[in-house]
Amino acid sequence: AELRKASKRLSCHKRYKIQKKIREHHRKVRKEAKKRGHKKPKKDPGIPSAAPFKEELLREAEQRKQRLEELKQKQKLNRQKEHEKKRKLEAKKNAATIKEKAEGEESFGKSKGKTKKLLNKNSKKSFCRELTKVLEASDVVLEVLDARDPMGCRCPQLEQAVTCSGENKKLILVLNKIDLVPKDNVEKWLKYLKKEFPTVAFKSATMMKDKTMEQVTKRHARVDFSETSQYFGSKCLLKLLQEYGKTQDKAIQVGVVGFPNVGKSSIINSLKGKRACNVGLARGVTKLMQTVHLDKQTKMLDSPGIIADPSNSALALALRSIIDPGGSDSGDVLEGVNAIINHCSKQQVMMHYNIPDFKNPEEFLSLLAQKRGMLKKGGVPDIENIAKLVLCDWTGARIKYYSQPPGFQKPPHYLTEQKIAEMQEGFNLNNLEQENSNTVQALKHPSPASSIAFQSAGMTNGTIEENKVIEEESEWEDMETRKEEEESTESDDDDDLEEDDDDIRGVNEAPGFALVSLTHDFLFSGNEDRSRSLSFSSDKPADEDDAYDFNTDYV
Repeated sequence: AELRKASKRLSCHKRYKIQKKIREHHRKVRKEAKKRGHKKPKKDPGIPSAAPFKEELLREAEQRKQRLEELKQKQKLNRQKEHEKKRKLEAKKNAATIKEKAEGEESFGKSKGKTKKLLNKNSKKSFCRELTKVLEASDVVLEVLDARDPMGCRCPQLEQAVTCSGENKKLILVLNKIDLVPKDNVEKWLKYLKKEFPTVAFKSATMMKDKTMEQVTKRHARVDFSETSQYFGSKCLLKLLQEYGKTQDKAIQVGVVGFPNVGKSSIINSLKGKRACNVGLARGVTKLMQTVHLDKQTKMLDSPGIIADPSNSALALALRSIIDPGGSDSGDVLEGVNAIINHCSKQQVMMHYNIPDFKNPEEFLSLLAQKRGMLKKGGVPDIENIAKLVLCDWTGARIKYYSQPPGFQKPPHYLTEQKIAEMQEGFNLNNLEQENSNTVQALKHPSPASSIAFQSAGMTNGTIEENKVIEEESEWEDMETRKEEEESTESDDDDDLEEDDDDIRGVNEAPGFALVSLTHDFLFSGNEDRSRSLSFSSDKPADEDDAYDFNTDYV
């Protein structure tokens, strides 16, 4: 039931009391007015006709009036002069601003290339440029691989560029995130990879303690960084690099390269022992080459992620692409999640997500959305957002999955026996194997039952050369041209609107024309309405019009 408004009705006693108070107040006001005496303004009687020198007095009054008018005119002229001066000053200022704008446009036209370079900092072409800088500057290249899918993290174009450079560059494989893979699987991959390149088992620290972290721990005693700040394999890798530096008799530069989200910056932070590089769950945090000095003999070079070639499979693009799931198209995300689920053990996925049996990946996503309460209006599962969540889980360090190394080892075409020997030269491989076994033994590994078996799609092709990345640059230019076109169309629309306003003003200024148009509209548009009303009234007989209808109530 709707709440009614409060009634304004009063009791008679209260109403009469109020009226009495009002009467008393009016009486009091009248008394005070009588006491003060109400004086009306007296009119000027003028000069009486019997007064002497009447004509002279009138002449003086006229002269006074003329003087006042002259003063008013002078003041008016002075005001006009001041307004003209102000207008001239404003015109000069406007001319100066127009000149400045013209000069600014010229300078903008000259420095357009520089601004484009600055704007292109986040583009794929700039990532390729920075990666080539790192490869050219480094004596040793560390290719970081995710232990969950090492073969999928290998880039044949990168390996070929390093091995066939002819500058005596060395390539070392760093098997990162070994704590997310079963122990037997790590040992199998180390055995498989060491036949091609020197391989180091590594577990990087995902969160390094710095000044801000120390403050947080002081405030909140429950926060524990023991698991996230632990790192294994750093001593082994440092020793390997220092020994190679001694053989070269010079300070070496070590470039850290790999696909996005494999842990390049985290490895540098672990080697340094503190947070030297920015780290994040999002892909593409590192955008430029960054140098970190470990000691006098070794300098680390951090690089942006390798750009996955569009010709790769949907699985490779989903796991290795630099595009963030939050910003990419929902269609690409769904395709990537479908590929991931199709390459996994169905029973283990069901066990991990704690969901019933499903026929296809779409049903899996709808079941997971219902379980996590991610629903749209009407209880419809939000498949797009749940797909983005699943992809973030698989690219991050949440899900523990593993892939088996190939049964038959066939080195790539660019890796001959001579090249393999060259890459392994200058390193103590026996000592490296012993250190790797120690790091594997020291860590806690998940059991195969608690992790998901994953089928790798093989090596992922990447684009390293800047010239090959043409599409992204052209797209960026198209975006710029589109923005300029939009701005021009907006300015045209504004001009049109101004013209319309001028037309309206013209109509307002011509009241005669407005009246004529209004009368024209009234005469010609009202005819139809009148004819309709006449026809309606003529349809009724005269008796019905005059007759009284007793069925209706008239108020």
